[in-house]
Amino acid sequence: MKYVVLILDGAAGLPLPAHDNKTCLEISSTPNLDRLAKQGQLVMAATVPPGMEPSSAVACMSVMGYDPLKYYKGRAAIEATSLDIPIGETEVVFRCNLVNTEGGIMKSYCAGHITSEESGELIKALNEALGNNAIRFYPGVGYRHILKLQGHLDTLNANTVPPHDISNLPVADYLPKGEGSDFLLRLIQDSRKVLQNHPVNVKRRKENKITADSIWLTWGSAKPPLLPTFKEAYGITAAITSGVDLLRGLGKMMSMEILEIPGVTDGQDNNCIAQTEGAIEALGRNDLVIVHFEAPDEAGHAGSIEQKVTAIEKADREMIGTLASYLQGTGRLLIMPDHPTPIELLTHTSDPVPCLLWGEDIVAGNGSRFTEAQARQAGTIFDPGWHLMKRLVKG
Repeated sequence: MKYVVLILDGAAGLPLPAHDNKTCLEISSTPNLDRLAKQGQLVMAATVPPGMEPSSAVACMSVMGYDPLKYYKGRAAIEATSLDIPIGETEVVFRCNLVNTEGGIMKSYCAGHITSEESGELIKALNEALGNNAIRFYPGVGYRHILKLQGHLDTLNANTVPPHDISNLPVADYLPKGEGSDFLLRLIQDSRKVLQNHPVNVKRRKENKITADSIWLTWGSAKPPLLPTFKEAYGITAAITSGVDLLRGLGKMMSMEILEIPGVTDGQDNNCIAQTEGAIEALGRNDLVIVHFEAPDEAGHAGSIEQKVTAIEKADREMIGTLASYLQGTGRLLIMPDHPTPIELLTHTSDPVPCLLWGEDIVAGNGSRFTEAQARQAGTIFDPGWHLMKRLVKG
């Protein structure tokens, strides 16, 4: 038996009044998903436990079959693991976004989706100007980077807010607060001096692109906990493909094979065909592959219905049919978002998400489309959501 989990990051959402109260999933043309919905089972899953933030770190840990209440100790440490950044007992790490705060407003939590090449130059400049034995910046993917501090353990007590939660809001209201925040605030303020007239930003201004005028620090973490390997937890081997460090970090923590597939990105330009072909190739040496597609979530944060629908339809056209054809008669497919990213909210919610189980020994339900409403009507909810992995590989 072979298994594939396709995570359509942030694909779920809320009804859109301007579109006859349909969600993006309902607006999208998804013939492959529709076919599988008729042949498989629609269910719901509560991927974010009560009281936990609805971040992809928490939600994807649930999707991957691990209890976040037990194992989640901070997102930055997961991303640092992806980048092979060691974290000592007296060290802490923070997610370090490059952002644009023009006019004191969070104009862009991603600095206009700055490229990895451009941001790498900015991170290098930050290290040269602000780095020392106790402060180190590490480049990641696109706008997402890591700050590591030696000591300064009190910064873990600071109250920080993810920048994608405050799009178009005054940044002064959401800067780090509380114990340990003074040091983080100073780094943020000093970063503005370094970035303001950097050649990368000068060039972006000339090209009428959004600049990276500041860093933003959030999700402080200490050394991550040890997780049981996926094989120890579920008795099978696994691999993962993703364009973001978070999912790659979770995969490393679970001792999965991390697939290096050219063209896999965190945006609309993701090569879905190459990612699908690479996942199928990896099934030759693994029992399960997790395929993570980030584009719907990025579209949700941008408030773009068009981009979100385009991403969902691209996944249907270039991924889902091919995966189902490969698994027909030999395996199972689980398709689900990790969390909703409603267009009008520009950020995540903790609502349960629709899921589709399809394949060998999965009895057909009454569904006809992969939508939030039809999954709710099916009447089955996995709460806690991390139990859904047991259903996929053992049920």
